[in-house]
This record gives sequence, structure tokens and C-alpha cells, in this order.
Amino acid sequence: MILADGTVFWGKGIGEEKITSGEICFNTSITGYQEILTDPSYADQIITFTFPHIGNVGTNSDDMESAKPVAKGLIVKGNITNPANFRSVLSFEKWLKKFGLVGISGIDTRKLTEKIRENGSLNGVIQHSKNRKFNFYKIRNALKKCPNMEGLDLAIKVSTKKPYVWKKGKGKWKLKSDLQKKNLNHYHVVAIDYGAKRNILRCLSENNCKITVVPAKESAKKILNRKPDGIFLSNGPGDPAATGTYAVPIVKELTKSNLPIFGICLGHQLLAITLGAKTKKMHHGHRGANHPVKNLKRKRVEITSQNHGFVVDSKTIPKGVDVTHLSLFDNSIEGIKVKNKPIFSVQFHPEASPGPQDTQYLFDQFVMLMKKNAKKK
Repeated sequence: MILADGTVFWGKGIGEEKITSGEICFNTSITGYQEILTDPSYADQIITFTFPHIGNVGTNSDDMESAKPVAKGLIVKGNITNPANFRSVLSFEKWLKKFGLVGISGIDTRKLTEKIRENGSLNGVIQHSKNRKFNFYKIRNALKKCPNMEGLDLAIKVSTKKPYVWKKGKGKWKLKSDLQKKNLNHYHVVAIDYGAKRNILRCLSENNCKITVVPAKESAKKILNRKPDGIFLSNGPGDPAATGTYAVPIVKELTKSNLPIFGICLGHQLLAITLGAKTKKMHHGHRGANHPVKNLKRKRVEITSQNHGFVVDSKTIPKGVDVTHLSLFDNSIEGIKVKNKPIFSVQFHPEASPGPQDTQYLFDQFVMLMKKNAKKK
């Protein structure tokens, strides 16, 4: 592995034999490696897992947050451990090869994490070659062509190409059983797909919502013609300012409809830009399942799952918008709400896949707003 600053790491290749490049980031979660690698928010990134035991629960088809991995690669400290879990269907090593994902093990992930934490995000290249023949010309070119995350619209890359009704799961998972068969379809939610995780859609479905997922560039007119009870702005990858060039005009029209709107992660950032705020690149981002957030309304601390490299600039919050949540790591904005309107968003991932479930009440809050809005009609 070679970083943009010239640092070289030698290790043992895992997964597919090939060259990959992307922004190097680190995730501190101690579980959920399969969900993390298939989270569309990680598009074009190489993930460093700070937890050393990767592979111990194997893989299965249920823990996929998208149809296939979207991360460019992975970095782990030790050898991939053998699976020891009753839910495992395929070993992690075989799963990586199945989806053509490349990684490197045997790396001092503590040293690499400290480097990112101190110097900020940086690009890197990994080459896996069993015969140890490395093409440094190709590696250098791959690093040279690797784009910076700032100014990059990746939502369009992972968004659905055509609208569809969510039918892949009608509720949250239950241990030792299939999905709960619960979906009364009391409310119709149109989810704009900037890179939506499957468990977010499951959580909405658990709350008796029929979900129509639409492409990132679906017009406001087409969305409103679907007669939704609420609008959901999904998570996703890339620079929100770049995605905002086409997304913000759509969201702006939707905010005029007085329909309840709920945004998560990239959806939160796009909503903030729509309302008049600005976003900025973070030094090294928030990625993990143990991030403490202060709920300013409830006056309580909630442990959250996070994955973002951009943040809403607190100095640009306009009048008429309340900050509802703050990070206890760096005091950055984690949630906003529009005064006197059923519109709110959060930076973290309340669907908890992987992570704690402290903030799943937000889905209930969204449903209550739709219920209240329906009574006014």
C-alpha cells in the first residue's frame, strides 16, 4: 500500500488480486464489517478497520446493506479469522473474492489511524499480487488519477436508476427468524435514493410505511405526483455541495409542500444546504458505532453510528432553523429542525446497522409528523 504522501506499507494481500485506489479512512466499530463494506456511503473509499478481529462472524446474505460492496478496499491488522457464528454462510475471505474486493492485512493500523487523525484524510493505493510482482508504474498512475473527495458527486453513482417499491423486507430483523411480516402501509413515503442503506428502508417499513424509492434526480413534480405522506432524504457518499447542484433545487420545491421531511447523513447535509447553510470537508471524518451525541431537546446523551467526511458548517445555520443534536467529540452539528415545519434531519445513522439503537425513535417521530399532517387534510 502506498499513500499520497509517499508512505509505503508492506503486508499480506487478501481478497481479489488487483490494484485499487481511493480515500483512506478508518472505522472504529467492533462489529458489522459486512454492513460497513456494503454501505453506499463508503463509495470510492478504502476502509481501515481499527478492530483487529475481522472475519470472526463470517458473512451472510442478510447483512448486506446494498447488492454488493461499494467500498474500494479494506485494511486490517491481523489475518482474517475463521468464522465462528451460526449465521455464517461464507467465510469473509471467500466473500471478498466473490465480490472482487481487494485488501491488505498485517498493517500497523494504529500507526495508520494516527497518521490520518493527525494529518487528515489522504488517498492511497493497494496492490495484491500473490507472485509479489508489483507494477509501480500502474500504482503511481492509479494514485495520480485518484480524485479528491471534495467536489466529487458520488450519489449519482450509487443511486437507483429507476423508481421501485421496497419489498425486500417488511420490518426489522429478529434473531433466529425471518423478517417480521408487518407492513400495514398506513403511510406512503417517497425515499430519494442518494445511496440508501437497506436497514433504513426496513426501519421505515417497520413503522407501517409503504416506501417508493426514487432516483437522486427524480423531479419534485414527479415525487409529489406520487401523493406521498412524507419525504425521506437518504444517506449517501461524496461531497454534498457537488450533489447539491441538482439535489438542492428538488429538495427546495419539496420543502414548499409542507409535507414531513426526514433526512439522514447526506440527506441531512443536502437539507441544510437547501435551507441556506453550507457544508465543509472534515479533517478526518466520523466513522464508528460509538459516537456520543447530545440531544439538545431531550437533554440526554445518545450513542450513535456514524459515517461521514463532510459536516454542516455551524457558522452558516440560518434563522428559522434549530440545531437539535451536537457531537460530544468535536461539537459539530448532528441534527437540525425547521421551526414551525415538519422538517428535520440528523447526521448520524439511526437505523443502527451496525451500531446502537439509541436513536431509532427518530423513525417514530417521522411517522408521528405524517400522522399529524394527515389529520390536517
